[in-house]
Amino acid sequence: MSDSMKNVQKKTIQIEGMSCASCAQSIEKALNKTEGVHEAQVNFAAEKAYVQYDSSTVDESKLVEVVRGTGYDVKEEQEKTILKIGGMTCASCAATVEKALKRTSGVKEVSVNIASEKGTIKYDPSKLSIEELKEVVHKTGYEVLGIEGEDESQQNDHEDDDLKKVKDAKNKMWGSWLFTIPIIIWMIPKMIWGIAWPNHTIFDLGMIVLAIPPLFVYGRKTFITAYRAVSHGGANMDVLIAIGTGAAFLTGPAVFFTPIANYAGVAAMIMAFHLTGRYIEETAKGRASQAIKKLLELGAKTATILVDGEEKKISVEDVQPGDVMLIKPGEKIPTDGEIIEGKTSIDESMATGESMPVERTVGDEVIGATVNQNGLIKVKATKVGKDTFLSQVIKMVEEAQGTKVPIQEFADKITSIFVPAVLLIAAATFILWLVFPDQFQSIGEWANNYLPWVDPTLGTVTLAIFATVAVLVIACPCALGLATPTALMVGSGIGAENGVLIRKGEAIQTIKDVHTIVFDKTGTITKGKPEVTDLVTYGPGDKEGLLQLAASVESGSEHPLGVAIVNDAKDRGLKIKAVKDFTSVTGKGVKATIEGKEVLIGSRKLMSESGIDPSKLEDDMIRLEEEAKTAMLVATENRLLGIVAVADALKDDSIHAIRELKELGLETAMITGDNRRTAKAIAKKVGIDHVVAEVLPDGKVDEIKKLQNKFGTIAMVGDGINDAPALTQADVGIAIGTGTDIAIESSDITLVRGQLSAVIIAVKLSRATFRKIKQNLFWAFIYNIVAIPFAIAGLLHPVIAEIAMAISSISVVTNANMLRRVDIKPSYEINH
Repeated sequence: MSDSMKNVQKKTIQIEGMSCASCAQSIEKALNKTEGVHEAQVNFAAEKAYVQYDSSTVDESKLVEVVRGTGYDVKEEQEKTILKIGGMTCASCAATVEKALKRTSGVKEVSVNIASEKGTIKYDPSKLSIEELKEVVHKTGYEVLGIEGEDESQQNDHEDDDLKKVKDAKNKMWGSWLFTIPIIIWMIPKMIWGIAWPNHTIFDLGMIVLAIPPLFVYGRKTFITAYRAVSHGGANMDVLIAIGTGAAFLTGPAVFFTPIANYAGVAAMIMAFHLTGRYIEETAKGRASQAIKKLLELGAKTATILVDGEEKKISVEDVQPGDVMLIKPGEKIPTDGEIIEGKTSIDESMATGESMPVERTVGDEVIGATVNQNGLIKVKATKVGKDTFLSQVIKMVEEAQGTKVPIQEFADKITSIFVPAVLLIAAATFILWLVFPDQFQSIGEWANNYLPWVDPTLGTVTLAIFATVAVLVIACPCALGLATPTALMVGSGIGAENGVLIRKGEAIQTIKDVHTIVFDKTGTITKGKPEVTDLVTYGPGDKEGLLQLAASVESGSEHPLGVAIVNDAKDRGLKIKAVKDFTSVTGKGVKATIEGKEVLIGSRKLMSESGIDPSKLEDDMIRLEEEAKTAMLVATENRLLGIVAVADALKDDSIHAIRELKELGLETAMITGDNRRTAKAIAKKVGIDHVVAEVLPDGKVDEIKKLQNKFGTIAMVGDGINDAPALTQADVGIAIGTGTDIAIESSDITLVRGQLSAVIIAVKLSRATFRKIKQNLFWAFIYNIVAIPFAIAGLLHPVIAEIAMAISSISVVTNANMLRRVDIKPSYEINH
């Protein structure tokens, strides 16, 4: 690894103040321009920036500074802990401890209470740990007696964030309507009968006064973020709303000095609808980002561990590898581990999406956050904290949500120039109305017969303002910015719930173009646990002697076929003989010396290369291979002894899954190191179209390249261990993980469950998610393409324009959430 790669770090920055996709574009552009940043992606929906940077060139504080320099704020990482502090006797003691903690770098907020003898601390966990906080207290002369409320505070912190946003948006919405509803009621007589009650002066003053709170109290954040954006040379959605409502509001005071219509009330209505849209959008975005919150809620909060034979209840964060946990029926398993005592069935649906409980006994691995159904078990903790299955899933889902689908690049380009373009169009609209009033008024006279809000009798300046404000508030980059990330957030969350972890968003777009899915055989189509099925002897010697000799040689091998032979010999009570000079001949077999004689086990090729004629057993070899068995020749002293045949049983759903994938329009292929005859027999059983056999492990990449040249876009499904290079070469790499072993870096999609039915879920989910992305982008583009010309022509009332704008954003997020209704399950069921 090069020195530059060693310094590459990843940082996720939580950003506050973004109001539309243009904001995200501005921040992303600034970060990518920063020296030392390799790649930066800003997700508007998730309100996060995902940055890869060279730590030797730029540090985290610089990245934060860049974000703030674009006019947005960074929400720094923050956790809360409550320390029980001993030794304090007066308020001065509390003040001393509080002062020392406040001076500590990374501490955000401290409150030490002498009455309760507790210190509540909010701190940045990336800069210091609880142990370091304890050390600060110790250095002041006091002691930490323990930690209180840590579990509850952490969970509440996760919950509070989104709840606060929704609550704040709700309060602003209702506050604005409290003043806007009277405006509407007051405007009705004027709109219908032309009566300004009780007179024009009071009516105009009333519109101005009532419009102030919705605009400048409840809507002040819109103006503030707009100012920040403009002051830093950017433009966002709030700039459009601020200019539009600001211009409309100024017509109120202007009415006393020039003949113009008073749109102050309309400005308040625009803001009220804007804030309503923000509230609904915030709620919908919350639903879109439920995946992480749901996953966080899944974990157990406490664990019962055994200490010197005594049960002790502790926080799950305090569990250490090696601790023995006692788990009763109905309880969640606190963390990943191995059963050392007991037998039970476990509901693993949170991990695999599989509704049926699975049997687990001594020696089996269990996953943290799954539910123990009916047996008392003791589990030795093997993974804790960031290493657990649940933590890895959360990390992978977050990574997926932080990536971009290629189609989004086009949307990003449009979004980056959208707001400046709309500002230019709005300015051009105002000028055109002033330069060509007759032409525009003729359009208005025609439209007046159909649209009641079009009034061509108004003055030219009034109509120009009317059309300009409509252009400003109808344009919606939000819908464009939300189209892809919201669908990706929902899709990745649904995937996690069903045991399908989408690691790279790009896979969602690529998989729709996949022509052929290539399967590795062992452990993918088959169970990966072969068993000895046949023993064929040649010449003197019995079957047990043949098996004993083969098992003795294979005792030095870790290959699944060798392990199967050894296990079968042990099950029969056969003694394994000592071997010397064990050698593995890659892709051909093994050889070793037993009692001074060289023994060979393997393929025809191995025998031929060793000067042994394999043709004498050719008929038996063909028969066994046509039965989809792997037949291995055994020889010693230049003569054949016989054949040991091993078969790897098909997974329960392989045949059904391959059939359904073909019904989905996909070609299938299998790649294996087995001989061609055996490979074709297995392929025939499961219904696979194309077979690539006798491939050595290091030849899989070349075979994938050949398939890509032949068929085009290829997806490969493998176990993620020896298939890693081939998975990387494939256009979409799909790794089958088993249980807790899911950290497979080479794949684009990881399937938690071992069954091929998960491949169907992955394909259906990816297609459904990309369909939603396309629908969202289509409606977002069409909406703007159609709506803006109508606004330019003065055919859209600014209020209706704002309603339409809000609806466009809401519809995009709602459409993404409708992914939850899509049926992604296989059309068949396997009985367990």
